[in-house]
Amino acid sequence: MLIDDLMGARVGDPFANLGLIPNKEINGFTLRAWLPYASKVVAKDIGNTKVLKELECKSKEGLFEAEFPNTDKPFHYSFDVSYPDAVVNVIDPYQFHDEAYTGLAEMKLKAANLYKTLGAHLMTIEVDGVKVSGVKFAVYAPSAKCCSVIGDFNFWDGRRHPMERSLDGHWVLFVPGIKPGDRYKYELKDPLGNRLPHKADPVGFYSEQYPSFASIVVDQTTYTWHDADWIKSQLNSKVDQPISIYEMHFASWRRNKDGYSPSYREMADELIPYLKELGYTHVEFMPISEFPFDGSWGYQPVGLFSPTSRFGKVDDLKYLVDQLHQNGIGVIVDWVPAHFPSDSHGLARFDGTPLYEYEDPRRGWHPDWNSYIYDFGRDTVRQFLVASALCWLDYFHVDGLRVDAVASMLYWDYSRKAGQWIPNVDGGNHNYEAISLLRWFNEEVYKNYPHAMTIAEESTAFPGVSRPTYVGGLGFGFKWNMGWMHDSLQYMSLDPIYRQYHHSEMTFSMIYAYDENFILSLSHDECTHGKHSMLYKMPGDEWQQAANLRAFMGYMYAHPGKKLNFMGTEFAQTGEWNHDSQLQWWLLQFDKHKGQKQLIADLNKFYRSEKAMYDADYDKIGFFWLDHSDYQHSIFAWIRRDKNGKNPVYVVSNMTPTPYQNYRMGVLEPGKYQIVMNTDDKKYWGSGYNTGAPEHQSEDVPWQYVTYSVVFNLPPLATVYLKKIG
Repeated sequence: MLIDDLMGARVGDPFANLGLIPNKEINGFTLRAWLPYASKVVAKDIGNTKVLKELECKSKEGLFEAEFPNTDKPFHYSFDVSYPDAVVNVIDPYQFHDEAYTGLAEMKLKAANLYKTLGAHLMTIEVDGVKVSGVKFAVYAPSAKCCSVIGDFNFWDGRRHPMERSLDGHWVLFVPGIKPGDRYKYELKDPLGNRLPHKADPVGFYSEQYPSFASIVVDQTTYTWHDADWIKSQLNSKVDQPISIYEMHFASWRRNKDGYSPSYREMADELIPYLKELGYTHVEFMPISEFPFDGSWGYQPVGLFSPTSRFGKVDDLKYLVDQLHQNGIGVIVDWVPAHFPSDSHGLARFDGTPLYEYEDPRRGWHPDWNSYIYDFGRDTVRQFLVASALCWLDYFHVDGLRVDAVASMLYWDYSRKAGQWIPNVDGGNHNYEAISLLRWFNEEVYKNYPHAMTIAEESTAFPGVSRPTYVGGLGFGFKWNMGWMHDSLQYMSLDPIYRQYHHSEMTFSMIYAYDENFILSLSHDECTHGKHSMLYKMPGDEWQQAANLRAFMGYMYAHPGKKLNFMGTEFAQTGEWNHDSQLQWWLLQFDKHKGQKQLIADLNKFYRSEKAMYDADYDKIGFFWLDHSDYQHSIFAWIRRDKNGKNPVYVVSNMTPTPYQNYRMGVLEPGKYQIVMNTDDKKYWGSGYNTGAPEHQSEDVPWQYVTYSVVFNLPPLATVYLKKIG
């Protein structure tokens, strides 16, 4: 019977059947080894210096035994194993029971420990003065009838390394001799004993690409970080800091001559100078967790602990993050805890049951993305997800996690019709389990990594997304302002002659601007699927399109909220984003596109240098309307101030192609004023319309609710900033 189970890879308790087994009849031990295709097995001491005994072949399939009578305690050993073409020395994994279980007992409900316990972890055990190095494998599969680790080290043969089941459903085994770079997967049998497709490690730290999708053993201790000063500098509150984010898709930012995207290390050389030239404070990578399908852009991940191997190795990504930090640039990664794909090597029906997903498809299947939805109410799934977040902050030193598709997590009826969803216990549509998970996730992140920030992509008016959990909020640091994005882009897409009828679409955002800690996001979603590039959303001829975009950028940078722009917008890319190509870098030979790039660089520089532009983003003292009702001229005027109500920057946007001579604008104090930013400047490919004298002396003429005013010429389709200079 044992032979049948071993041959069928159906052994769930190998330590009871293999290795040193107590034998009362001989007052000692029976040593049993399972080595398929071996012809001879000789036991030696663990140091391989002394022969202990040759094992007797009990079956031609590869079962060997030897008795050690009158032996008081277990001993450690190795085997010389003879195969038809070689003799190899191996250390039997079935003598290390206690070592395999190290850490499992302390792991329960501690997400911070999960990624340090599950997965493949290098270990060195010292026994009898000999150091034995290898890997401890641990995977959670409570409904599996049996589980084996397979890989190059055992010919991908599920019979050779059956794992031991713990009482709580973890399968563990310490395998000596495994090294970094070795490939592996898990072979599981479902509750009925049927073999499942080979599974990648859910907590694997690195993976191969198609077709194997094998997990790869990683040593997380080899990289030496040099960003301690950066981490320390980020401990201050983010809400009163300048944050200007460059969102990018790694694979399609730039391609080399062979058509491939840069590696992580090559990206450090190319991306960092570019970001510094443009003045961005942060870069946000669209998902770089391992994912099987390029067309998902990374939003269908199967490796939440594994950076994609498309661009290099684990240490290469660490190098990129480290170099960005040393150059004063923060790193945000998109993180996808809402759903996962149905690929057979992934989490779907992992142990033959819905282990990670809700069982009922009305909760567990996402109709928009044809993917599974995590069971947010299951403790093990909650630990798994939060541990993934902490792993990125720990092992990769990232500064922020942008959580994708939060709205789809919060509501049971998201993208579902009546009858396609199940209400909560109170009969409503809120997913209490997901709400609880998101709160716990944010608490764990800010508790363990106070330098970091979390950002929600949440498209509804769910209350308190970026409010602390102790006041009932979800606990995120920031939330994308999807309402502002939709309204402002809708307005800007209109021919200027019609904008007067939609004036409130540009002012409405200030009604709710302080409800959340908003990030003004012009993301990848707005530049694909027929939505046009940011430039081609704008109406008019070639000049007017560019002028509209420049005016809009000036408006955006002066509006309360942190900033995010998707790659390509910085030089007014004409084509929609294509994930199979690269940005249209060739456009930079033209003045129009060079002008847009220069404008973004200057806006970022001005934004970072003026506290009034950022440190009171979420305080009403930081913003004051001068004129929000001039719909007939499509003009908006306001003041930005710092948190002390001082150092004002005056902003006016003219969203028509009509210039206005002698435009009067209210100012708070008497003195001389100067235009410090003008999106119509010739260096930006603007018209260079004459705004008047270099300096504008205030007049004692009350205007726009304030005591003084200045007069200047307002350029067409332009946003202008003024400051008091004396």
